[in-house]
Amino acid sequence: MAVGFMLLYTKLANVLSKKALFYTVIVPFIAFFGAFGFVLYPLSNYIHPEALADKLLGTLGPRFLGPLAILRIWSFCLFYVMAELWGSVVISVLFWGFANQITTVDEAKKFYPLFGLGANVALIFSGRTVKYFSNLRKNLGPGVDGWAISLKAMMSIVVLMGLAICGLYWWVNTFVPLPTRSKKKKEKHKMGTMESLKFLVSSRYIRDLATLVVAYGISINLVEVTWKSKLKAQFPSPNEYSSFMGDFSTATGIATFTMMLLSQFIFDKYGWGVAAKIAPTVLLLTGVGFFSLILFGDPFAPTLAKFGMTPLLAAVYVGAMQNIFSKSAKYSLFDPCKEMAYIPLDEDTKVKGKAAIDVVCNPLGKSGGALIQQFMILTFGSLANSTPYLGGILMVIVLGWLAAAKSLDTQFTALRREEELEKEMEQASVKIPVVAQNESGGTSVGGDLSLNPTAGDSSTS
Repeated sequence: MAVGFMLLYTKLANVLSKKALFYTVIVPFIAFFGAFGFVLYPLSNYIHPEALADKLLGTLGPRFLGPLAILRIWSFCLFYVMAELWGSVVISVLFWGFANQITTVDEAKKFYPLFGLGANVALIFSGRTVKYFSNLRKNLGPGVDGWAISLKAMMSIVVLMGLAICGLYWWVNTFVPLPTRSKKKKEKHKMGTMESLKFLVSSRYIRDLATLVVAYGISINLVEVTWKSKLKAQFPSPNEYSSFMGDFSTATGIATFTMMLLSQFIFDKYGWGVAAKIAPTVLLLTGVGFFSLILFGDPFAPTLAKFGMTPLLAAVYVGAMQNIFSKSAKYSLFDPCKEMAYIPLDEDTKVKGKAAIDVVCNPLGKSGGALIQQFMILTFGSLANSTPYLGGILMVIVLGWLAAAKSLDTQFTALRREEELEKEMEQASVKIPVVAQNESGGTSVGGDLSLNPTAGDSSTS
């Protein structure tokens, strides 16, 4: 789905205006989430071909259990895919792509952390919303489908917020002027889909950006999937699990809000390069700590019992802290750094490179981490046996992440200097001297030769 969307998006980017492209992409998401809450989920017992899936399973055998399980509950699987794509498409591609078009690098250092502040205020409220509906389901009488009621309410909120996004996008396009930089950037010739992919692969700058995104996805997956398996073991009830995740979302929002307040200081004091390296460093340290606790948790059982905790519960809490710190570093520093890196690029590279990275590389990172875990478990028999090797893989990936960040910092700095030089040349008063022949047969250059109006006049003969 992600690869297919990227190909479609690249094609649409060649034929549609930016405004039309935005609405063409976001409206189907809004329509689907509304339809799922009010049509697909209530009719799930009628539209899911469970009898057909059972018949095919008996005919094809257990080797096709996975694909048939998807067929059995296809609307739920489609909802999961659309929810995953929402983050990659609407937030990463549409929102940040639009922000990159109307923001300069200097403005981005000030305002991108503030964008993150707003996003994480929303995360706090969304966590409370999930918590509220989880508690609401507890108080419903028998025979009442609590999931249907809460789903309709939450999908109604999603639809309303989606329409608000469209309205705000229209308002900004109508009343907010684009910066001069965005208007003067040269446009490359329109490329086909395969030509675009070849162009992006050949760009070292885009490859380094892709490395950052894929490395984050794999790294966070290696620790997050393990943590969620422990979380499900500790909270087997759907309501308990949902309630804990609501608290987790709220805590993540608060931590990220705090980090956002510090991020502008980090950008101003230490620059883009240092800010880009904080997220992988935090992920490495907390990830290793989490894996170590899982591997050596049993000896701590007597000590943990004094605090009323089991090793499993301790692993859940430590994993939660690991995810909170890692995600707060991602939202407050990694994401703004990644988005700033697009700003100096020309429009063609910016639009197509961003679509390729955010829509394909994000899912690639997640699936890559899952494949690594599955391979290790099959090889060594269990997650506990593979934990030391997963820790080693995590270290290698994060080191590659840090190397890509260093390389990208060098290229980003060079592009910024080039852009600043172009801006200075445009702002300076450059006068072309008039060359005339004097009476003695020589030449004289008249006029102002200075590159700025304060340099004074000069002439040569």
